[in-house]
Amino acid sequence: MAGARMRFEGSIAGIGTESGTRLVVGHWTRSPFGAFSDVMLEQADGQRTLLAPTLPTADFVAATYTFDRAHVVPVTVLESGLEWDVVAGDLRLSLTLGAHGPLGLLLRAVPRALSARPAWAALVDVPARVLPGVRTRGSAGQGRREWYGVHDLRPVTAARASLAGEDLGPLAPVLPPVRFGFGSVPRRPSVARVTTTVELGRHTWPA
Repeated sequence: MAGARMRFEGSIAGIGTESGTRLVVGHWTRSPFGAFSDVMLEQADGQRTLLAPTLPTADFVAATYTFDRAHVVPVTVLESGLEWDVVAGDLRLSLTLGAHGPLGLLLRAVPRALSARPAWAALVDVPARVLPGVRTRGSAGQGRREWYGVHDLRPVTAARASLAGEDLGPLAPVLPPVRFGFGSVPRRPSVARVTTTVELGRHTWPA
């Protein structure tokens, strides 16, 4: 029997760095927890870390995805035109976005009311796999299911990142793919506008 569905609207940024650290930033303008942002990091040695702003958001994300450790720290994302500035605990990240490519323009042409639906995400899951590691639906932790409805996509053309004062190096592809859940972000660094739907397992409840 299906559980309740929770809907998150916002953006997901995914980048790699020359040091081997890959970062995924969720910037949610609407969610059951209100507006919030979180960061997932996978370092070159495979260690996966969650940075979330509150215990309830950390508990929910950690129950949906897989991490080796999770920290509750202040997380802020400031958007100014095509620039993102992210601060999450000891992490500092600045992104510059580029112009839409053909895929971004195609995604923008799909009516938002359609592309936000789980049924649409399920339909486009197979063609989405043309991008290595990318999935738009799948199984998550604690018996949950998840759908990503993508409305827009822009490339990231430049990035600066440091962790605990250590420079993570220039922008690089997201290689190897991140291993937080059933799928990765695109190999090419990018920011996607998304509606994410999480269906809870029958006996789960967001912390």
